Amino acid sequence: MKLFRIIIVVVGLSMCSVSAQEGCLNQTNLKALDASWEKAQLELDLDFIESLLAEDFVWVHNHANTIDDKTAVLERIKRYVNSNNKSTKSRTSRDVKVIISGTTAIVRGFTIIDRGPRPITYHFMRTYVEDNGKCYLIANHTMAVPEKEKD
Repeated sequence: MKLFRIIIVVVGLSMCSVSAQEGCLNQTNLKALDASWEKAQLELDLDFIESLLAEDFVWVHNHANTIDDKTAVLERIKRYVNSNNKSTKSRTSRDVKVIISGTTAIVRGFTIIDRGPRPITYHFMRTYVEDNGKCYLIANHTMAVPEKEKD
C-alpha cells in the first residue's frame, strides 16, 4: 500500500511538472496570441497591447527605418485613438509558423495589411518570452515584401 501511495505521488508530481512546463508557450496558444496582437493593432486596443508587450520590447520596422520601444508603440496607439485614425481596413496573417526553445518562442509568417489603395504584405518575426506563466511579446521585426516576390 505504501508503494502504491508513492507511485501516485510521483505520477501526480510528474503531471504537474509537465503542465507547468507547457505554460503559455505552445503552438496553439502562441498562434492565437499572435492573432490577438494583429487584432489589437487593427482595433487600437491599447490595454491589450500594453499588457502584451514586455517592458524592454523592441520593434524593428522595414529596413530599420523606424525602431520603436514599448513607449513609442503605446504613444502611437494613443495618437491613433485620439485622432480616430481607422485607416487600416484589415490585417490578415498567413503561413504562421512557431518555434519554441525553453522559455522563448519565435512566431513568423506574413501579414497582409490593407490601408488602401492596395494591400501590403509584410514578413514578420516576433519573439515571445514566458515569465511566471504569462507570455510577453519582447521583439517584433517586420519587412515589406516587394510586389514581385509575393507569389
